[in-house]
Amino acid sequence: MNSKIKDESVDFLFKAILTLKTVDECYNFFEDLCTVPEIKAMSQRLLVAHMLSTKRVYSDIVAETGASTATISRVNRSLNYGCDGYELVFNRLDAGEKKE
Repeated sequence: MNSKIKDESVDFLFKAILTLKTVDECYNFFEDLCTVPEIKAMSQRLLVAHMLSTKRVYSDIVAETGASTATISRVNRSLNYGCDGYELVFNRLDAGEKKE
């Protein structure tokens, strides 16, 4: 866990997110909370991380997502040296798809 972001207000944010139950609820909450560019940037980083985790090359990721190579590099650094949050989410998404 990154102690640079840990505080009561971030805890409150994360607890609020954990109450959401559907994709529509997420749309409503995040549209109220964030600007459209902020949501698009987060979704782009998540997609880049997923593509990197499935061994896609930078040129394909740039072409498909429009992400800069700097963004791809930052996401790649998080995948390799971060807190394994992306891996946790991708494993749970994969497990959820297998159940369906």
